[in-house]
Amino acid sequence: MTRPEAQVPTKTDALDAGRGAGARNDTTAPAQRLGAGLAVTALLVAVAMRVNNALRYRTRMGFDAVENVEYVQHLLSTWALPAPDAGWATSHPPLFYYASAAIGRALAVFDATPALVWVIPLISSAVGGLAVWALFGLVRRSAPESPRRAWVAALLLLYAPVHVYMSAMFSEEILAATWSSLAVVAATGFVRDGRLCSGDPAALRGAAWIGVLAGCAWLTKLSGLLVVLAIASAWTLTAARRGEMRSAAPKVAALVVAAALVGGWYYARNLAVHGYLYPQDLAVHAVMFEMPPGERGVLDYVRVPLATFTDPQLLNADLLHSVWGSTYATLWFDGHRHFLPSSAAASRAGSWLLVLALLPTLAFAAGVVHGARRWWREAGAADGVLLSLVAFTGAGYVAFTWSNPWFATLKGSYLLGAGVPFAYYASETLDRWAAAGPWPARIIAGVLALLFVSVALVFTIGLVFTKLDATGLPWRSIG
Repeated sequence: MTRPEAQVPTKTDALDAGRGAGARNDTTAPAQRLGAGLAVTALLVAVAMRVNNALRYRTRMGFDAVENVEYVQHLLSTWALPAPDAGWATSHPPLFYYASAAIGRALAVFDATPALVWVIPLISSAVGGLAVWALFGLVRRSAPESPRRAWVAALLLLYAPVHVYMSAMFSEEILAATWSSLAVVAATGFVRDGRLCSGDPAALRGAAWIGVLAGCAWLTKLSGLLVVLAIASAWTLTAARRGEMRSAAPKVAALVVAAALVGGWYYARNLAVHGYLYPQDLAVHAVMFEMPPGERGVLDYVRVPLATFTDPQLLNADLLHSVWGSTYATLWFDGHRHFLPSSAAASRAGSWLLVLALLPTLAFAAGVVHGARRWWREAGAADGVLLSLVAFTGAGYVAFTWSNPWFATLKGSYLLGAGVPFAYYASETLDRWAAAGPWPARIIAGVLALLFVSVALVFTIGLVFTKLDATGLPWRSIG
């Protein structure tokens, strides 16, 4: 039997191959450079938006902003923790307020304490950037073959209107969301890198540090508890499916103990001193009991009326009884009118944004289904933490809005802690759809470009809109 001649490439073959590679590079390299340039430009615009808004947004317009400032002013004179019913905001966990007071005292050294109302939004914007940076790194590690996906994920979070307008407010929401995001990204990497079931003592310390991050979220906002529960549940279920509970149990315990020490002490103190873990229905909040609609039914969690798009303001008779319609109008627009004016032009802009936002929203839903299937097939997949956070955040939001049936409790900002899973799964789906061919890629790129440009125009104070009317919606006019 004779050996067939080996296929040895000749110089001509090599030159031809080189020409082909060069031809491909000639067409793809400019496109890649253009894409990278546009992504960096979008990033710089997002930063400029936040700086502009932080300096120009009137503090009193923000959600509970006046009351938040009053809490910080109290701490500027004494570090004593006030009673939960001493003021509107004193029932909130204290980390944001003490951090703001510490910054205020530092400014007082330079006789610049009044600047605190601008400094805190600037710092909040920078802190929110940490969550975007962590998200970008998570997506790059998950899909190194697709750099564009990481940029899409980062821009989806940066250009989410709720993230833009909350960055300008004197509020704890961005800080709480950032702690949650950092904890979830670290917990996802903990599973992906195999440390959950590792016998390395360093893994135990790593789990405890993740618990510290989750505990800081808990000490900033009660919803931080959902992050602790989500990570602990995902780790436990992942280890159980892999039959490695014995090695994973110490890490889960370290996470929970660290989170309880950092964030749980405040709630334990409430129980010991005031008789409850978390204040609910305090007399100081009695005005909320007068807000519409005052009750919720099961159908309120099913109906998404056309008014979500045609009249995106939460006092619309249909939106008053639509939890998810109202929430959607506050995620991708300012349905409460605390940032934008209550005008017909602003409403038309909202309709436009809410239609464009259907693409990333549907992509997120499809991505969650895809991620759940992947996690079901692969016990070691890191999707467990992200999916668990989506589930706990959704369940917590439903429970909260059911027990507090007022339009003011329907806020997209309460879902900011799940921003990482949203951008992660939406970007994955959009990347998969774009790979189907040149036309799907062009359509997706066009819609996202329109969405990002529109958000920049609408939510940059002074560019198109500047709010000069009353704060929020005139809810007292509703019977």
